[in-house]
Amino acid sequence: MSEKHEAAEMSPAAQEMRARHELELEGINYFVRFMNLLGLPRSVGEIYGLLYFSKDPLSMDEIVKRLGMSLGSASQGLRTLRSFKAIRTTYIMGDRKDYYVAETEFRHLIATFIREEIMPHLDSAGQRIESMEQHLQMLEDKNEKGFLQARINKLSRLKKGAASVLPTLSGLLKL
Repeated sequence: MSEKHEAAEMSPAAQEMRARHELELEGINYFVRFMNLLGLPRSVGEIYGLLYFSKDPLSMDEIVKRLGMSLGSASQGLRTLRSFKAIRTTYIMGDRKDYYVAETEFRHLIATFIREEIMPHLDSAGQRIESMEQHLQMLEDKNEKGFLQARINKLSRLKKGAASVLPTLSGLLKL
């Protein structure tokens, strides 16, 4: 039976429920792919996508149940999202569980990611470049040394450019 034919036989309430479910799945997939670009685990994207498209706050138990993931994956994903300030906890009167909601201001999320994930890597990149330059001094072959020096210089320029632009970008995003 075709999808169109199936939908025509469903009640309007069932069609709406199906559409809501499909929208949620697409939204979760969107954030899974986005988090993957940032090098983050699938579970982080799934949790954020679920919370982003949830009108109501969700507990970790609800997240585990709805996404079919392990408690450990959910716990680690929530911890990662909290560290990026991508989610926040909220209180539900009469319930001792933590409930979570998604932060929807993407500029704050990106600024936090730049500040807490990328900038520390730039600091270590500077140390690695210095180490490469020290090792380079030990080489005798002038052709190889010239080639490698040019490559190290490119890395150094990239690091310096990123180090000057990213803090400014992070600051602008927080406005």
